[in-house]
Amino acid sequence: MLKSLSHVFLPVFGGTALVLAVAVSFANRNYGHSKIEILETRIGQVEAHAAVAQENAEAESKRAAELEIKVEEIQAAAAERVANGANLTTTAPFREGSLGLGRSALKEEIAAWDVDVLPDGRGLPVGSGDVWTGEEVFVARCASCHGEFAEGADNWPVLAGGFDTLADEDPVKTVGSYWPHLSTAWDYISRSMPFGEAGTLTADETYAIVAYILYSNDLVDDDFELNNENFAEFKMYNMDGFVVDVRPETEYTEWRKEPCMENCKAETAVTMRSVFLVETPAEGGSNSVMNNASPDELPTFSAEGPSFIPTAAPKPDEEAAAIPAAQETEVTDEVTELAAAGEKVFKKCKSCHQIGEGAKHSTGPALNGVIGANAGSVEGFKYSKAMQASAEAGLVWTDEEMAAFLAKPKEYMKGTRMSFAGLRKQDDIEALIIYLKTFGS
Repeated sequence: MLKSLSHVFLPVFGGTALVLAVAVSFANRNYGHSKIEILETRIGQVEAHAAVAQENAEAESKRAAELEIKVEEIQAAAAERVANGANLTTTAPFREGSLGLGRSALKEEIAAWDVDVLPDGRGLPVGSGDVWTGEEVFVARCASCHGEFAEGADNWPVLAGGFDTLADEDPVKTVGSYWPHLSTAWDYISRSMPFGEAGTLTADETYAIVAYILYSNDLVDDDFELNNENFAEFKMYNMDGFVVDVRPETEYTEWRKEPCMENCKAETAVTMRSVFLVETPAEGGSNSVMNNASPDELPTFSAEGPSFIPTAAPKPDEEAAAIPAAQETEVTDEVTELAAAGEKVFKKCKSCHQIGEGAKHSTGPALNGVIGANAGSVEGFKYSKAMQASAEAGLVWTDEEMAAFLAKPKEYMKGTRMSFAGLRKQDDIEALIIYLKTFGS
C-alpha cells in the first residue's frame, strides 16, 4: 500500500529550510565581520589624521610663540636706542661675513657674462679668421642688410667707405672712416649680430667678419688674417680723431650759474625749423631729408602754454595736380596696393636677389616667375644641397609653401644658405608674394 505524499515531501522541505537558515546565518555573520573591519579601518584613519593635526597645531603654536618673543626683543632694542638718543632711520651697521643668502657665482657663470672686449685686446677669446673666410661668412650672414661689399642695403648701415667726410655737412660714418677702436666692431658683432640671430657666431667667424670689413675699407690686404695676438696691434684710421672731453672742467664753470628768475620774457616764439628731418621708413633704418616747411605761423609759448597747436599744412594744388590719374586709380585697387607694399618689402631681399627685366643671379637666384615654379629650377644658379634635395622631392613654390619659407627660412629648410631671418608680419609676406607674381608665375 503507497504512503501518503505528505509523508514524503514534508521531511524534504523541512531539511531544505534548515540548510537555507544555516546559510543565511553564516552570510549575516560574514557581513557583520566585514562591516566591523571597515569601521575599524575608518576609525584608525580618523585617529591618524587627528594626530597629524594635533602635531601641526603644536608646531604652529610653538612658532607663534617664538615670533612673539622675537617681536618683543626688537621692540625692546628699539626702545633702548630711542632712550639712548639713536636715530632709527640711520643705516644699519655693517656686519662682516655673508647674510646666508644665495651662493658664490661659479667660474663658468662669470665667464659666460664676461664677454666685453677692450681696445687693448683684453677679453678677446683665442681664435683667428682671414679675409677670404670672412667674405664667405659675411655674404651668408650679413649681406642681406649690409650688402655684399659692406656698402649697405637700402637704409641699413654702411660699413665701408666715407673716408675724409667727417668734416662734411652730412658725414659718412663707417667702421673704416669713424670708429677709433677695432674692439668696438668685434665686441658689437659678437654680441648682437647677425640681426635676429645674435650670439650665433663663433669666435673664428667673428674674427673673419672683422677682417673682411677691414678689407672692404682698404685697410688690409686680401691675405690678412686677424687673431687674438695681432688684434691690439692694428691701428684704426680715425684713432686720433677723438679727444678726452674736458669741458666740465674748462668750460662749464664759465656759464653754469644759478638761473636768473627776474625780468623774464612774457612770451617766447619759435623763429625757425630744423634743416634736416630724420624719417624712419616702414622697412627699417633711417633716412635724412630736407625740411622744406616754413617758420610761418609757428606757436608762441607763455606760462599759460602754447598759443595754438599747428596743423599739417595742406598739400599745394600744383603738387596734387602733378599726381597722375593712373596713380589715383592704383590707390583704389587693392591688388595694386598690395603689390606696391610688396615692392617695399622686397627691399629687404634686393641685396641677394634681382627681379624684373634684365634680372641676373647674385648671391641668390633671379626671382622672375618663382611663384608656381619648381624649387631649384632656375638655370645657371648653383643651389645649396638643401634646396637641391627639396627640388628632388618635388617642392613647388605655391603661395602656401612660399609663405611658410619666407616666415622662417632656416626652420622651413634645414641647411639653406639663405641668411635672412624671415618676415615677422603676415601682411608683409602676403604683399611680397603678390609683388613676386607681377613678374610671372
